[in-house]
Amino acid sequence: MTSALYKNIFIATDGSAQNRKAIHHSIELAKLSGAKLYAGYVVDTAAFASIPMDSGWEMMYELLEQEASVATESVQKMAEDVGITFETVTLEGNPSHEIIEFADNNNIDLIVMGTLGKSGLDRFLLGSVAEKVTRNSKVPVLIVRGDSDEEK
Repeated sequence: MTSALYKNIFIATDGSAQNRKAIHHSIELAKLSGAKLYAGYVVDTAAFASIPMDSGWEMMYELLEQEASVATESVQKMAEDVGITFETVTLEGNPSHEIIEFADNNNIDLIVMGTLGKSGLDRFLLGSVAEKVTRNSKVPVLIVRGDSDEEK
């Protein structure tokens, strides 16, 4: 079965266990609609803007690239197991901006993201990538609430 509604789906992953439910949702939607699935990880380079560019920064960047690779490869394995057309993407910059820009430039029909469902002071202080993407995206965004440590 294929669908004209979803041809390209983007799953934003951070490699966390809490993001697994969102990954499963994106894979199932891609399978049901015949869509291509993109798994993206954003290396938040804005977090390192104030750190001098030295070997310590380079090592941290390499670790983040490795984390991106592990996170997207695990999604790739799950997608390949069910026969979904798939592509991994590593982006750099502000996560919400990069996710929206990728969607705009790659004909993405749906963005799928996980969230811990933070609220109150945590959300106020830290902001939420999922919230920013939802508020600013031109394409539909599916937010899948992950399991917090207390719910496990």
